Amino acid sequence: MTFEWWFAYLLTSTLLSLSPGSGAINTMTTSINHGYRGAVASIAGLQTGLGIHIVLVGVGLGTLFPRSLLAFEILKWAGAAYLIWLGIQQWRAAGAIDLHTLAQTQSRGRLFKRAIFVNLTNPKSIVFLAALFPQFIMPQQPQLAQYLILGVTTIVVDMIVMTGYATLAQRIAAWIKGPKQMKALNKAFGSLFMLVGALLASARHA
Repeated sequence: MTFEWWFAYLLTSTLLSLSPGSGAINTMTTSINHGYRGAVASIAGLQTGLGIHIVLVGVGLGTLFPRSLLAFEILKWAGAAYLIWLGIQQWRAAGAIDLHTLAQTQSRGRLFKRAIFVNLTNPKSIVFLAALFPQFIMPQQPQLAQYLILGVTTIVVDMIVMTGYATLAQRIAAWIKGPKQMKALNKAFGSLFMLVGALLASARHA
């Protein structure tokens, strides 16, 4: 893989990570509600889920979802239901806010697992990776090394972008002066979770 091909993929991966989605929303809500350490656990979970998708694509299982309508639909509806459930939980939690104890409501392990599930149940992610990676793989060069380069690049870029979202969320949290503002913010993010879930549910198999 030439530097030019890698740089082209780097730009593509950066633009994709910057586009708001379930991962960004999950990172921001976690950062606001559970602090920066909670956000770090969430980001680690997102990258773990992304890494699993990359491995599946690398061993050829990523092609299952573009080709199988049943597999795509099962993963799609599981992901949509989970995101909508997270949105409902965000709304329900919005009524009882204690800014001093909020970071203690969930363990970092639980936030980590939640983030893994957010990424794992997004079929559009694995379908897109399965379609994108081959465009940057040079067939005359060793395949494994190129997959590793693309995979590591994808994870590092997404980690940096999600850290940026977490930092932005911390700045937003600094403006919160009381429970009413926190309640409104949680409802807004809850609505975003449900919106992304609805959009995922409406996704069609290619």
